[in-house]
Amino acid sequence: MKKTIERIVPKPAQPHMVGDGFRVYGFIPAAVDRRRMSPFLVLDFNPEYNFGPSEIPRGVGAHPHKGFETVTIAYKGRVQHADSSGGGGIIGEGDVQWMTAGSGILHKEFHEEQFSKTGGAFEMVQLWVNLPAASKNTTPHYQAIEKSQMGHYEIPENGGMVTVIAGSFNGVNGPAATYSPVHLSNIKLNAGGTVTTQFPENYNTALLVINGNVEVNGQQAGEHSFVYFKNEGEDIRITATGDAVVLLLSGEPIDEPIAAYGPFVMNTQTEIYEAMEAFQAGKFGTL
Repeated sequence: MKKTIERIVPKPAQPHMVGDGFRVYGFIPAAVDRRRMSPFLVLDFNPEYNFGPSEIPRGVGAHPHKGFETVTIAYKGRVQHADSSGGGGIIGEGDVQWMTAGSGILHKEFHEEQFSKTGGAFEMVQLWVNLPAASKNTTPHYQAIEKSQMGHYEIPENGGMVTVIAGSFNGVNGPAATYSPVHLSNIKLNAGGTVTTQFPENYNTALLVINGNVEVNGQQAGEHSFVYFKNEGEDIRITATGDAVVLLLSGEPIDEPIAAYGPFVMNTQTEIYEAMEAFQAGKFGTL
């Protein structure tokens, strides 16, 4: 049985800036509540935008996180990350940086230095993925995942290619280590290509049309739209009218309370106060 589409959300009218380096449109929680899309807390999309040259790299300076993970997916441009756990690296087209904030971390993200100097097309997605209560105080760490390390599923009949970041897609596994069942894949469809897959009925499942236009389970989804499904059925069928790129995400809901305040996501308000006190006391390290 095919998954029923609950809503197709067009790109919001106006973007907002995260720091001075990310020009994003927010879909989670702006268009759909984070509890409804658990374990996904935030989805920000920076569609292709040409940043001019800058001697000072644009981005977001040092700031704290606790209780969840940040996942940055690069489509165009290059981003450099550093954090107080010693993690860091540079990601480019097709790469992913997956940071587990856990018990508390400081991090910063900027346009990579050489990219900043030349400027150019920049296209990114950032997700926040919740951690279960039992893992919220795990030791912070960082996964730099290059495109070559990802699982690759070839769509039949020259339909395109799927790169698997986390979980699995039609039996092909991705390299990212996760704390709850999370499936995350980029689907590159050639014109006329069709791909089918399945996820459990109870998983919260959605897709973001990065480029192009597609038909999803019989409904049209335009470029930069966000599609999320009801918890009905398992089957997904995506067909591209022209070349298209789609980010597909699905995860088992974390059935626990969410207490969120800015960069902290815990289970109770008391834990939020404790996180703020730990940050103010310098327990997230230095950067």
